[in-house]
Amino acid sequence: MTRLGRRAFWVLALGPAGAAAYALSQTSAVLDGRPPAEHVPWIAPLGLAVDLRLDLLSWVMLLVVGGVGAVVMLYCSAYFSREARGLGRFGGFLVAFAGSMAGLVVADDMLLLFVFWELTTVFSYLLIGHYADRTSSRRAAMQAIVVTTAGGLAMLVGVVILGVTVGTWSVSAVVADPPSGPVVTVAVVCLLAGAASKSALVPTHFWLPAAMAAPTPVSAYLHAAAMVKAGIYLIARFAPAFSDLPAWRVVVLVLGGATLLLGGYRALRQHDLKLVLAFGTVSQLGLLTLLLGYGTRATALAGLALLGAHALFKASLFLVVGVVDAATGTRDLRKLAGVARRLPVTTVAAALATASMIGLPPFAGYVAKEAALEAWAHDDDLLGRVMTVVVAVGSALTVAYGLRFLWGAFKPRLPASADDDAPTTVHPQPFWMVAPPLVLAVLGLVVALVPQLGENLLGRHADTYPAGEPGHLVLWAGFTPVLATTVGVLVVGALLFWQRDRVERFQASLWFPDGADAVYRRTMRKLDRLASDVTAGTQRGSLPFYLGVILLVLAVGPGVALATGLVGSTGDAALAGAADAAARDDVLRFGPFAVVAWDRPAQLAVVLVVVVAAVLVARARRRLKAVFLAGVAGYGNAALFLLHGAPDLALTQVLCETVTLVVMVLVLRRLPPYFSDRPLAASRWVRLAIGVLTGLVVMAFVAVAPLARVHVPISVDFPGEAETFGGGHNVVNVTLVDIRAWDTVGEISVLLVAATGVASLVFLRQRSGDVLRLDPAGDEPRSRTARAGSRQVRPGTWLVAGPTLDAGARSVMFEVVTRLLFYPMILFALFLLFSGHNAPGGGFAAGLVAGLALVVRYLAGGRYELGEAAPVHPGLVLGTGLFLSAGVGLVALLAGQAALESTILDLHLPVLGDVHLVTSLFFDIGVFLVVIGLVIDILRTFGAELDRQADPFAAPARGARASAPFATAGGRTRGRSGGDGT
Repeated sequence: MTRLGRRAFWVLALGPAGAAAYALSQTSAVLDGRPPAEHVPWIAPLGLAVDLRLDLLSWVMLLVVGGVGAVVMLYCSAYFSREARGLGRFGGFLVAFAGSMAGLVVADDMLLLFVFWELTTVFSYLLIGHYADRTSSRRAAMQAIVVTTAGGLAMLVGVVILGVTVGTWSVSAVVADPPSGPVVTVAVVCLLAGAASKSALVPTHFWLPAAMAAPTPVSAYLHAAAMVKAGIYLIARFAPAFSDLPAWRVVVLVLGGATLLLGGYRALRQHDLKLVLAFGTVSQLGLLTLLLGYGTRATALAGLALLGAHALFKASLFLVVGVVDAATGTRDLRKLAGVARRLPVTTVAAALATASMIGLPPFAGYVAKEAALEAWAHDDDLLGRVMTVVVAVGSALTVAYGLRFLWGAFKPRLPASADDDAPTTVHPQPFWMVAPPLVLAVLGLVVALVPQLGENLLGRHADTYPAGEPGHLVLWAGFTPVLATTVGVLVVGALLFWQRDRVERFQASLWFPDGADAVYRRTMRKLDRLASDVTAGTQRGSLPFYLGVILLVLAVGPGVALATGLVGSTGDAALAGAADAAARDDVLRFGPFAVVAWDRPAQLAVVLVVVVAAVLVARARRRLKAVFLAGVAGYGNAALFLLHGAPDLALTQVLCETVTLVVMVLVLRRLPPYFSDRPLAASRWVRLAIGVLTGLVVMAFVAVAPLARVHVPISVDFPGEAETFGGGHNVVNVTLVDIRAWDTVGEISVLLVAATGVASLVFLRQRSGDVLRLDPAGDEPRSRTARAGSRQVRPGTWLVAGPTLDAGARSVMFEVVTRLLFYPMILFALFLLFSGHNAPGGGFAAGLVAGLALVVRYLAGGRYELGEAAPVHPGLVLGTGLFLSAGVGLVALLAGQAALESTILDLHLPVLGDVHLVTSLFFDIGVFLVVIGLVIDILRTFGAELDRQADPFAAPARGARASAPFATAGGRTRGRSGGDGT
């Protein structure tokens, strides 16, 4: 987008134009009753698939979405200035919205339809809020997404009810054989709620006029031709199946009729050209709802004709407003005059589109409205006559506000009573702004000249409606009562326009209840106030309070259910377990349940150590003491794993506990040595009770959970699968990198996100990419990302960065041990990495060992020693590891296998001999790199960066804020002047 500038919209227009071209290419197949369809299985066990189907209704909507979308894209190439920012983002969102609408109208799966439905909501939010620096745009975007998302959630309920009731998610299957019953009625009402919110029907109509804060192309596409038509499409899709339900009929007629009249009434009071069209759009959407939801063939045919006509004339009029606004700098119809002389082509486009909108012959709008009046004129019951009156009144209002728009924008001069601040100059606009609205307006004339063709095309969907006689689309039906009604509508509308000032004053004099927008704002304010009150009562800033609430909910909720089950349980499995253990002396009995206390006395000894450590942690006042005692409990768990025959888990637990201890010690440097909060005696008893209760509940869960199993666990097959498919004997490691590799991908992704979040808390402003290194020419530290040449260690110096430490803070013994252990630890880590497929180890344990080697290096030599030991940015290591792990899955897909499927290679190499290689090794290497990157990131943030902030002589890092000096655990460093730190 940056290279092409505004011309990139010409390229982007190919997307929606291609969709329209595809629809045209499938016209014969659609008309012959052979709609193109695609079925791609998605989640077979749940019966979910990507089902796409292009029937006649989808064909019409795809033409509207694609054709109007392409024209709007071309318009954008001239609408935005060359200096406009964010055009790449805007163009991407607009194309994404077009794709979402295209997917919505061809989806034959209800869940897939809902996914595209919500995508249109998200992209419309982003497009409406394009001008993010304007309060009106942000407010309008938020209002639109709140209202339409609420309706979407109601629609989801209806979709789920229908899918479960019918037993299929297929839209065509539901329409072909609709279910019945009270539950279906609820589902249908939920669907209509979603349609009403998306198509701005009363009482959710207010979001559409507010959305006029968006750029004009967005208004022309989303709010005239595409997004607001999604709700109309949903009504037209399900009307053949459910229009005979009383609930459907009531909702459609009430909401459609109220929206038709209210939108037209409100349009007569607007002075902003876009608002006139916005409320007019609301009115037209109400009329479309009546026609397509009424349930007869004739009204459905008229509705489909009006759907296409409305897309043409309303999109054209919105684009005209954009031209007028750009040419004059205002959209206020009270200030516009003389525009027609300077913009004749735009005036012609506006006149043609307005003529179609108000129903003048021979335009598409006239043909559609004549068909609608004709359909209800032949309906002899009272409801038909009422609908005729409602549509006639709404059409008269359309004539009035249509003439108000055309005259207000293009009148030759201002009235004598008007202000003198009207624009004096009208700037000509480029071709690509003038041509698109003219093309759309002319199309509204062309399609009306062949009404029989439209009837043959659109009648295919209208014939799917269950009731009524077929309708007709004609330009001239003779002198009929409907023609008299049309003339009366035009006359009344013209009179309302002629007396527009009096009408406006009359409207202002009437009392009118608070609008839906005011009710919405008041509701949102009360909701915000309620949220603030709830937050103030629950989010008190006390971590003990939060933890206590969480544990109480655990104990009272699942704990009560568990206790109830235990009291009333006499299950055969539990009784059998009690009988098997009856002969043992170390059995603890709880009603019908029997639990073995221990398998060997050593387990009891370890548990006693863990219990004592936990009690001492609760009584400790020094933070460091509490951390080390918690570590004792962690190491005790590792001992229990080992005693239960799980060396992999024991090794991983020991390594994790060690790294955790180091991290906690590093963090404690920024905290007071003692806990500041000393709870009162009553509070201590409450905490004790919560702790004991939680412990008992968790213990009961652990004891009872195995008894709840009703099927053989899949893990019994893991040993065989690990050797057969994973090519290894270490079941734990093969499970991580092969059998459940997707879980591991998710876990290392979480590790990467956690590392990024932790670093963002420490690097307060901007995360520096520099790695702290030493200058090869001396002991002065330097900041450099690239790896430096090798550095000679001076006699008496065991570590490269040893001279940077204060002499009083150095430990020669520690430096010697570090120098002796660092490389063996790295070699041991590599051994664990490559042997983990068949022996205890693996990428995770190997990464922790290598990370501990870096930890030792940092503790012995400080932050510059860390820079010498790991001269690489941690983000690069983290990203490389994640990319390598995920890349294994991509390579498997390219080879025609399932994602993350392992391949076993048995090779005979010279010197090395027989080599057993499994491709999951590369996955394990990715895990290894992620863990190392996480440790480096932690050491750089909690270690090196905190050291730097504490060093009074250190220069601030890029983008970081210096903190007050404090004592460090790793020793003080010398300043850049060479003197000792104090």
